[in-house]
Amino acid sequence: MNPTLIALTGFVAWSLFLLVLMEVIRSKLVLTRAVAANGFNPENSNLSPFMQRLARAHANCIEGLPIFGGLMLIALVAGRASITDPLAFIFLFARILQSVIHLSSLSALAVIFRFSAFAVQLTIGVYWAVRLLTV
Repeated sequence: MNPTLIALTGFVAWSLFLLVLMEVIRSKLVLTRAVAANGFNPENSNLSPFMQRLARAHANCIEGLPIFGGLMLIALVAGRASITDPLAFIFLFARILQSVIHLSSLSALAVIFRFSAFAVQLTIGVYWAVRLLTV
């Protein structure tokens, strides 16, 4: 597999990991009767701050997957992975870093670092889109 395909698979796998983590925690809450099975809000607003951050981190991945994953998929299908390959692992690292920071803290410094990780992804995405459209 080339770097773009590995990064795309990693992005999907990371999104799946966050979903599984959320569902494992929710299942534990239901099994221990801490929360009724129908007592979850989609954004976990009635649960712990960590669960709220987890739901948001997962949503961030799902929101970005069609855009960034789409660009990687376009490059792969078009036989132009040479455009995305050089930055694919940096993109994936920034995506995971953004989620980990989101899960760890909401401090002002953490938010700055989290935004910085997102800005890296956004910059890479714009670069990929421009290159795919113009080269």
